[in-house]
Amino acid sequence: MTSPPPSSSVASGGDETIAGLHSDIIRALILTRLDGPNLASTACVSSHLRSLSTEENLWRDICHSTWPSVNQPRIQKVISTFPSGHRSFFSDAFPFPDPQPLKLSVISSLPLAKELISAVDIYYQGKPICSRVVETEASSDWFLSSPFRVDLFGPNDPASSSMSPIKYGSCNDGTWLKHLEENLSLSWIVIDVGRKKAVNMSSERAVWVQRHWLTGNVQVRFGTVMEGDGRWGSSKDLVECGVVVTCGDEGEGMHVREVNMRMEDMDGKGMSGEESLVILQSVMESGRSWKKRKEKGGKMKYKEFEESKRQRKQMNDRNDGILDLICILSIFAVFGATWLLILPI
Repeated sequence: MTSPPPSSSVASGGDETIAGLHSDIIRALILTRLDGPNLASTACVSSHLRSLSTEENLWRDICHSTWPSVNQPRIQKVISTFPSGHRSFFSDAFPFPDPQPLKLSVISSLPLAKELISAVDIYYQGKPICSRVVETEASSDWFLSSPFRVDLFGPNDPASSSMSPIKYGSCNDGTWLKHLEENLSLSWIVIDVGRKKAVNMSSERAVWVQRHWLTGNVQVRFGTVMEGDGRWGSSKDLVECGVVVTCGDEGEGMHVREVNMRMEDMDGKGMSGEESLVILQSVMESGRSWKKRKEKGGKMKYKEFEESKRQRKQMNDRNDGILDLICILSIFAVFGATWLLILPI
């Protein structure tokens, strides 16, 4: 049987490795089909692939497909100022933060952000159902001293009614809540315009889902737990950046009615704008981790945070009980001493 003729590249002694392919073929048939993490890995293979894998248009397309909210003129202008454009932005925003305890000497030397931009995308079963951008002026005295809160939209916002409803066949409430927990995801990227930094503050998947006992609305919570001031026993030893998506039943399905972000300490108290800016600066300066998020999901870390809050509350209640007892005993002691003084001998 006659063997097939050798390929032209082998016959001519050509290079059979990927480096032998024309750059246009690599770019059009390989690199454009990769997602962000795989494209970043490809850049580490060789200097030739690195030069192709770092092209701005590839990273721009990946950012647009991953987060539709960034495909907006204001966001595009800000991203263009990042050191490596969309590649730097993706490097900041895609991995979830792995924040370390605050290095106060370093953080205190950094100026607080003057302007924050939130690029938010909500997904249902992997498809975006809401993409929106919110700009926050962060330099006013009112913002710095008030509890930190960013509203994507409220119940009376036209944006909530224009969204497609979330439909699911089951009428069982427990099954429906579990379905939302597994199929609703969120990305909330906070951008520091002045420092050209960004971080994704969402846990991607919900940490809990529950129906509000009074309104009947379903609340889906996403949260990222971070190191606070690092002082043992402090209410800010750990802090949580929580995003609550409120959904309401309306005829043909469930609509997203309200979305907001808050910062809370271990006592459940809202942190001020100034405190929250310091935390955000610390997170933006910290490393990012894909591996840790896979090994230890945001839900598990949130449960540990809730357990720490519960233990702290028990300790505070116990200390308050001891103080109350001391106060009562002191009152009785004073009362008794007074009677001993006024009683006739």
